[in-house]
Amino acid sequence: MNAPIALPALDLPPMEAEAVDELPSGEGWQYEPKYDGFRCLAHRRGTRVHLQSKNQKPLERYFPEVAQGLEEIAEMDYVLDGELVVDGSFEDLQLRLHPAESRVRKLARETPADLIVFDMLARSGISLLDRSLAERRRELEDFVAQAASPALRLGEATEQEAVARGWLGREGLDGIVAKRLDLPYQAGERAMRKFKSWKTVDCVVAGLYRKRGTQAVEHLLLGLYDEEGLLNYVGRARIYEDATEIGRLLEPLVGGGGFTGRAPGGKSRWSGKERMPVPIEPILVVEVSADHITGDHMRHGARLLRWRTDKPPERCTMNQIR
Repeated sequence: MNAPIALPALDLPPMEAEAVDELPSGEGWQYEPKYDGFRCLAHRRGTRVHLQSKNQKPLERYFPEVAQGLEEIAEMDYVLDGELVVDGSFEDLQLRLHPAESRVRKLARETPADLIVFDMLARSGISLLDRSLAERRRELEDFVAQAASPALRLGEATEQEAVARGWLGREGLDGIVAKRLDLPYQAGERAMRKFKSWKTVDCVVAGLYRKRGTQAVEHLLLGLYDEEGLLNYVGRARIYEDATEIGRLLEPLVGGGGFTGRAPGGKSRWSGKERMPVPIEPILVVEVSADHITGDHMRHGARLLRWRTDKPPERCTMNQIR
C-alpha cells in the first residue's frame, strides 16, 4: 500500500489559465466563473493558516478575518484554491493592501472578505494534486458543507456551456474559466482556459510610461472626457512593437497638458515603487479593447488595436464605458 502524499509546499504556484478567443465546447469540460478578486491558495497546517498570493506573497496579514475563519474549521491540514473577494468594488479590495495593521482591521470590519473556493489540493494531510478535477470537486463540496464557515463560499460550477455563458456580464465576475474534468492539478501550468468578453473603446493618449533608462514607450496612458470636459485617466495600453519609434514620434508632444481630471500615478500596493507618468499634449486618439471595466476604469491593461487619425479627441467620452 502506497504511503499518503504529504501536503503541498507553501510555495506551490497555482494552476493558471491561457486566454482564448472562444469558450471550449463539448463533453468533459467544467465551467466556472472567473471572480474579480485576488487569487489565493489557503494552507491550513495544524492551527496555523497561510494565505498565499499567486506570486507566493503572504496575504493573511491583509485578510485576518479570513485566516481566523479558516482556523476555526474543525478539519485540519488542507489546501484550498480560490479567490479573495469583498462585498464591494475591486477598489475596496485593493484598499486591503495597506501597511497599517489598524487600518487593515478597520477595513476587515467594514468590508469583510470571503474566500470563494473552486478547487481542493489537499485534505486531512493527504495531497489531492494527482486526482482528477471531478474527484477534487467532490472533495471540495463535501469539505465546504462540513466546514459551514462564514469565511468560505463554494464557487459555482457547471458542465453546461449555455449556463456558463449566462454568467457573462454579471457584476463581480471577470469571465469564464474552463477546466478538463479528467485532469490532475497542474501547478504553475496554463492548463485551464480563460474566456472574456472584450469591449472596444476610443481613447485619448494623454501620457506615457517609458521603459526604464530609455526613450522607448512601454505604456500609453489613456483618457476619456467627462460631462464637465475634464480628461480622466481610464487605463493603459502596453506597447509591444515599435516602442522606440513610437517614443520618437510622441517626443514633440511631451510636456503637454496631459490629464485635467483623474490622473495616473501613485505607488504600487505590492512593490511600494512609484512610476512617474510623462504627460503629453492630448491630441492623438487610439482604439483599444478592454476586458474588464469597473468604476470608469480598465482594470487590466488594454490592447492597442489602431491609431484613430480620423477621430477628434473631444469625441472620446466616458459614455463609451458606462
